[in-house]
Amino acid sequence: MSRQYTATPKYIKLEDVTDQNSFQKLVWDYYRDQGRHDLPWRLPNKQGEFDPYCIMVSEIMLQQTQVARVVPKYQKFLEAFPNVETLARAPLADVLKLWNGLGYNRRAKFLWQAAGFVARKHNGKMPDTLTELISLPGIGPNTAGAILAYAFNRPVVFIETNIRTVFIHHFLSDQSGVDDRTLLPIIQEALPQDAPREWYWALMDYGTHIKQTVGNVSRASKTYTKQSTFQGSRRQIRGQVLRTLIAGPMTAADLTRQINDERLLEVLQSLTSEGLIAAFDGTYALSA
Repeated sequence: MSRQYTATPKYIKLEDVTDQNSFQKLVWDYYRDQGRHDLPWRLPNKQGEFDPYCIMVSEIMLQQTQVARVVPKYQKFLEAFPNVETLARAPLADVLKLWNGLGYNRRAKFLWQAAGFVARKHNGKMPDTLTELISLPGIGPNTAGAILAYAFNRPVVFIETNIRTVFIHHFLSDQSGVDDRTLLPIIQEALPQDAPREWYWALMDYGTHIKQTVGNVSRASKTYTKQSTFQGSRRQIRGQVLRTLIAGPMTAADLTRQINDERLLEVLQSLTSEGLIAAFDGTYALSA
């Protein structure tokens, strides 16, 4: 059931937020006026339902990646792999090729492995319990909670960066080193039991707004770590290797001519041990 918004033309001012009721009104009103209602993973299918597989794809893609970069990749990914079975049957190399440009390529492998697990252990049907979802490769408690909320509209409590930002900003702005265990009961209290899916959408959008207008409030979180610079990093070299191997297998010498970095062999060993690439007779290729 869709949330019925108030007729208030503007969301209330920050200083007017004095309790959970006024906080909820602020978030709902912001979402009504400024929410990103057309994101593809927020649109139901022709049956009016939210496919948990599609939600899983979007949640893993959105980890540490901006929405604008995810949208076109998400759409192309689902065109190629519209359901668990097609992804489970696909060669990992094909998945990595489509993932190219999103970064953190281990997520692609985790997603591929999760699809295979669902296909084998659950007959292709996405599980709908926290315990079962957490058993999937690459799915932690918060991603599992997001899948339950967005796909099944379950009133579960989970935390991610934007949610953390909203609650620290409004309820713990005078503190530092804020533990997620401190936030959980506050998030639980604010969670509307009748509309968890839209509530979390609203929190996500409002959290983005706070980051853009106030700054990175999540620095006050105990979990906060500054993201390392991408340029010149091992992460950049990993991405270069995978992009280069999309064209086909190459020897270490071929790769060295294209990626002149003393850390290349170490990166090749790491990617091989993670199963993202395969080595045979001195030649490297994307894993099949």
